Amino acid sequence: MKLNPAQSDAVRHISGPCLVLAGAGSGKTRVITHKIAYLVQQCGYKARHIAAVTFTNKAAREMKERVAQSLGKQESRGLMVSTFHTLGLNIIRREYKTLGLKAGFSLFDDQDQLALLKALTEQELDNDKDLLRQLVHTISNWKNAMLGPDEALAQAQGERDQLFAACYARYQKQMRAYNALDFDDLILMPVALLSQNQAVRERWQARIRYLLVDEYQDTNTSQYQLVKLLVGERARFTVVGDDDQSIYSWRGAQPKNLVYLQQDFPRLHVVKLEQNYRSTSRILRAANILIANNPHVFEKTLFSALPDGDMLKVLTANNEEHEAERVVGELIGHRFLGRTQYKDYAILYRGNHQSRLIEKALMQNRIPYKISGGTSFFSRAEIKDIMAYLRLLTNPDDDNAFLRVVNTPRREIGPVTLEKLGSYANQRGKSLFAASFELGLSQHLSGRGLASLQAFTRWVVELSDQAERGDTVAAVRALLRDIHYEEWLYESSSSPKVAEMRMKNVSQLYSWIVADLEGDNPDQVERTLREVVQRLTLRDMMERGEDDDDADQVQLMTLHASKGLEFPYVYLIGMEEGLLPHQSSIDEDNIDEERRLAYVGLTRAQKALTFVVCRERRQFGEVIKPQQSRFLDELPFDDVEWESQKKPVSQEERMEKGQAAIANLKAMLDKNK
Repeated sequence: MKLNPAQSDAVRHISGPCLVLAGAGSGKTRVITHKIAYLVQQCGYKARHIAAVTFTNKAAREMKERVAQSLGKQESRGLMVSTFHTLGLNIIRREYKTLGLKAGFSLFDDQDQLALLKALTEQELDNDKDLLRQLVHTISNWKNAMLGPDEALAQAQGERDQLFAACYARYQKQMRAYNALDFDDLILMPVALLSQNQAVRERWQARIRYLLVDEYQDTNTSQYQLVKLLVGERARFTVVGDDDQSIYSWRGAQPKNLVYLQQDFPRLHVVKLEQNYRSTSRILRAANILIANNPHVFEKTLFSALPDGDMLKVLTANNEEHEAERVVGELIGHRFLGRTQYKDYAILYRGNHQSRLIEKALMQNRIPYKISGGTSFFSRAEIKDIMAYLRLLTNPDDDNAFLRVVNTPRREIGPVTLEKLGSYANQRGKSLFAASFELGLSQHLSGRGLASLQAFTRWVVELSDQAERGDTVAAVRALLRDIHYEEWLYESSSSPKVAEMRMKNVSQLYSWIVADLEGDNPDQVERTLREVVQRLTLRDMMERGEDDDDADQVQLMTLHASKGLEFPYVYLIGMEEGLLPHQSSIDEDNIDEERRLAYVGLTRAQKALTFVVCRERRQFGEVIKPQQSRFLDELPFDDVEWESQKKPVSQEERMEKGQAAIANLKAMLDKNK
């Protein structure tokens, strides 16, 4: 497929900064992959001097595959296509000495982070789950806004923020002692380093001579700073984004970064991609009219070469149970008449709690479905156990990993032993692992507890030494054998079947590690165990909620999770004030972002779009009568068919519909003969 004029302009502009405003379904990935090929084949760039950055591993993988198809393996060798956080991790890996880190640093995921903060704030927060969650979120926001503990304390308003800033200082100090980084550090640390160290900055600017950024509207303050520091004065970059799809302000995303771009780079060349290749003209017309109610820095109007297609439909349900029945009933009828597949349908909603009754109705009708954001592979207990062992092998100072595995499987190291070890380690300012080797420990611990503990830590040292100097794959195999993990799974699982499934997961992890250590393709260099563990930990952080499953299932997901996806037929449920727009956004007067969320929902649909409104809904034990969403009132009247205002069906139309159903049934029977 040839590039259209706007896409071609975006690809060919390489002399300075370029912003591509890419509307929904306008072929932005094609632009990025074509531009990389153009830079290499027409402009003399080496692939190793080009970096493309996006937000999910899945998007990065797809982009890499598409570039490899157009360039070939040889020409694309050395090209960096990654998430922001993987790029940050690569910078930290190469510059760890300058950052004052030891080589074997650990990555803490959100569960490790929560466990550490819980331990550090026991007196102040008393294990209050809500306060702990708020603290994690606040620290993340401070880091994304480039604020260290001192700046956070200086800016803290009110008692809660002052307490949180003090906890932040304690947390950072402990992370330093553990030689550990959290997810937000992967951007914060490279930004601080590049802004303060000219030699490092120039080295990375020479390494990355052209930068491409996808989903630019989702960048937060620190990510935009990283972009600016990497491109420097030469400003050879292309960012691709859509201000109408900026829906992550709660994660620190700043749609204002599009405005700052124009201020920071006055020579910015702006290209608008307005032709949509996904949806019917009617769906786009409705989406354009809806989003026109938001203020815009850059005006754009999507259009499609596809015909108008079906009317947008609004169904009314008595309550949420009836809403689920109606959606599933409509879906069954539509699939039967249209001879479509289950995976052609998506049911979208504002909040996760809305899926429960839909799931129940689908199950009752034996309809296969998939909810996006299920249990991640890496959050299973057995995988977290083995990953903790591997983290401990590569960084013995990782106290979280130590505590997870020291008595899993059981080796007579009980809570009393660990408490005594912990208080001794704190006195000495050492990690739990290092403290276990100190002679002074015997004054606090003795007998079987001490012997078991020292046997365990000696075993870790021997295995770690084998992994580093000898045969790493053999060391990982020895680890699984020595801890008798399979036997322990059969002892501790609810049934042999469950134990078998859990062991299969461990085997899957083992095969990934071996493939990564040995380099499973000719272009890949062999990695150290430390690099493999860091990669897998980051993969876990990035891939929660991502799935490549292409089975024939109805897709259920939140509007946030649906961004970037497309489905022939979309049902958008709960189109009511308080749900969409959400009540908290109404209270905070943040309707613009909710409208962008509704716009994302509309533009997921390729052929048909159905909204559902409830007359009554249960909320906190009460029955309320919600108003229909203001976004429905903003849709073009002539493109929407309201069930409540539908004219009666004529005899001829009824006959026609019946004959179509019989023809379909006949075709299905013929097919199954």
